[in-house]
Amino acid sequence: MTIQLRSADDIAKMRVAGRLAAEVLELIGQYVVPGVSTEELDKICHDHIVDMQQAIPACLGYRGFPKSVCTSVNQVVCHGIPSEKKVLKNGDIINIDVTVIKDGWYGDTSKMYTVGDVAPHAQRLIDISQECLYKAIDMVRPGIRLGDIGHVIQTHAEANYYSVVRDYCGHGIGMEFHEEPQVLHYGKPDTGLVLEEGMTFTIEPMVNAGKYSTKMKSDGWTVETRDGRLSSQWEHTMVVTSTGVEVLTARNEEPYKKK
Repeated sequence: MTIQLRSADDIAKMRVAGRLAAEVLELIGQYVVPGVSTEELDKICHDHIVDMQQAIPACLGYRGFPKSVCTSVNQVVCHGIPSEKKVLKNGDIINIDVTVIKDGWYGDTSKMYTVGDVAPHAQRLIDISQECLYKAIDMVRPGIRLGDIGHVIQTHAEANYYSVVRDYCGHGIGMEFHEEPQVLHYGKPDTGLVLEEGMTFTIEPMVNAGKYSTKMKSDGWTVETRDGRLSSQWEHTMVVTSTGVEVLTARNEEPYKKK
């Protein structure tokens, strides 16, 4: 397993790509309302990335994926395909997953949005899954092991009576969309790869209201919870620094955003 360690110049370029990806998520929120189709949301994101950012939407054409972002609604865990037929309704929850390529470097991030008024149990799932990501990010520093990160996510989710999806994970990222290492969102402390300064990867826990089992739809992309219950995911790209972590895709409303 070859892990790329990034130079200061590399990180500066990834910081640009990460900021652009975050900007798309900041932009799209105002359009997530009852009655909008996921196809419309995809077009807004696509046009902003291509026309305004002069960048490339990484998902478009990736292994045949037909759209520029992933839109995963309610029981969809990940990789939902935007469609004019999928119209959001009051009470839905949706994850929008954006990856931008700028000057050859990738920034990958996702955020949960609520559509109109959502049920308290849905909001709680969203909140706890974000806490899982934040608890993991707060652990990242040289010397920590990937098993420690997976363990803190799994422990917090399960303490709140949720489950962590096993079939999909975070990943190394840089000049490729998916690189080593795999970042599992469950695990045992003091196991797995030891983090080093300059490593860049995503953490992107998928947390289910019910059991962690998933199923793939016939389109070959859309992943749903097997029991049909809600799922929630948040994702950031980050780099291990000498003293901790820098979140390269931090949004302006987040504690990780450098002022």
